[in-house]
Amino acid sequence: MPTRRSVVIGVDSSTQSTKAAAVDADTGELLAVGRAPHTVTGSAGARESDPEEWWTALVTAVRAAVRDAGVPAGAVTGIAVAGQQHGLVTLGADGRPLRPALLWNDTRSAPQAAALAARLGGPVAWLERTGSVPVASMTAAKWQWLRAHEPRRAEAVTGVRLPHDHLTERLTGIAVTDPGDASGTCWYGRGAGARDGGGAKGAEDEAAGAGGSGAYDPEILDLIGLDPALLPAVAPGGATRVGTLTAAAAEALGLPRTVVVAAGTGDNMAAAVGLGLGGAGLLDHPVVSLGTSGTVFAATRARPADPGLAGFAATDGTYLPLGCTLNCTLAVDRFATLLGLDREDAAPGGSGGGGVVVLPYLDGERTPDLPHAAGLVTGLRHGTDPRSVLGAAYEGAAFTVLRALDHLLAACGLDPAAPDVRDRPLRLIGGGARGRAWTETVRRLSGRPLVVPAAEELVALGAAALAAGAVTGADPVALSTAWGTGTGEILPAVGRDEETWNRIAGVLSAATPTLLSPTVEEVGQGGRGEADVVEVDAASLADG
Repeated sequence: MPTRRSVVIGVDSSTQSTKAAAVDADTGELLAVGRAPHTVTGSAGARESDPEEWWTALVTAVRAAVRDAGVPAGAVTGIAVAGQQHGLVTLGADGRPLRPALLWNDTRSAPQAAALAARLGGPVAWLERTGSVPVASMTAAKWQWLRAHEPRRAEAVTGVRLPHDHLTERLTGIAVTDPGDASGTCWYGRGAGARDGGGAKGAEDEAAGAGGSGAYDPEILDLIGLDPALLPAVAPGGATRVGTLTAAAAEALGLPRTVVVAAGTGDNMAAAVGLGLGGAGLLDHPVVSLGTSGTVFAATRARPADPGLAGFAATDGTYLPLGCTLNCTLAVDRFATLLGLDREDAAPGGSGGGGVVVLPYLDGERTPDLPHAAGLVTGLRHGTDPRSVLGAAYEGAAFTVLRALDHLLAACGLDPAAPDVRDRPLRLIGGGARGRAWTETVRRLSGRPLVVPAAEELVALGAAALAAGAVTGADPVALSTAWGTGTGEILPAVGRDEETWNRIAGVLSAATPTLLSPTVEEVGQGGRGEADVVEVDAASLADG
């Protein structure tokens, strides 16, 4: 008789939606993907979502994945959640959210981040202790914002969670996180990045007990007024077996209670696993992710210390230094809409108009740290082609991501100018990696070869590898490598467009801080808020 197929579920709970991938645990074959949307609300810098909607979306997506995979519920053996990083979920006495979650791209906490960065000995001390300098996206700054603006709610909090922590707790009833996602809070101790946390080494009692809270920095928690008792335990790694489904979760998902639940991790850490990056796979190989945010990251054994990067821990015991921008695919799509163009109608910004430059900082910016910036367009002429303006928006977004690449490579202990490093391919992932305009812009501005993985759901696939690791005890990075989820088309390098690069760099330098920083009055009011593009007659541009 044939052996019954073992299926694991990897959940990607992102800013905009939940995706659940049903994966054959032995071969890595993607059997089906279920999807459900999220709602993001807010203006004037606010970005919030209801965590209850995340749970509803998870249930919908998992049920759809199992149904579409055509496998019996009993074939599902494990599940893991990868979630958007940094979000602040606050729980009340009933274990349910007290308010909507503050998301990673909520910039209202910029004043609190700046105040925190100046304390504890300044940025260098923060780098040494947590690997990152506080910025508006970090959870510690969001907690400070809550204490300042909603003190009664802050006092009523009985639990503080990250988005993936909250969903894992809904699955198991156990409050647990992992080193990777915890390292994005700015209250998690620096040394944890190198701890032995790869694979499914922990037992249920270890995940829920002694293996956890030692990584939190007690001085930082005291500084921000956060009781460590409100925080989840820290499992050794994202593939640690936390437990099995509760009766309520099993009923909601239509799965057996015997399904093993892994600790899970943040979305960037899961993408690294899906690409086969880590101690049991590729080290010091850079990745560019083009999604709602733009990110550049790599798994490394070097201990990063760069104020322009987030010095994250990976989920397998290595480090995952990461540079992140707030404005990527959605910002460029907004320009396409303003101009009445399709997103693929772009032409290089330097053509037809003498050199258009767009800094598409519509949501403020994180890298560089300009949380109150607005979008900026310069270099327009009467003869400017609207397609050049759109192309310049692509260039500005890609430039902002790629300028962090040299810092990333240096953080990995590499010389960015060395030939073997310069020729190392960039792995291009995210929704933008499927677009011609994005791919060609990154090739032209980076001057590097690209690898575009064939798999589209790398976060969910990485989460599935964590689930399989929790079931079998195997290293999740080794599993993903064996599955081949990070392989894909190789695009050769083209000559780097130095002229465009230098033009954008010059505009950014000239505009900072005069045009891209808030006035004193704006800081007092919480910043400019939802930034507007510098006034451009989009209708006349669209008409040519």
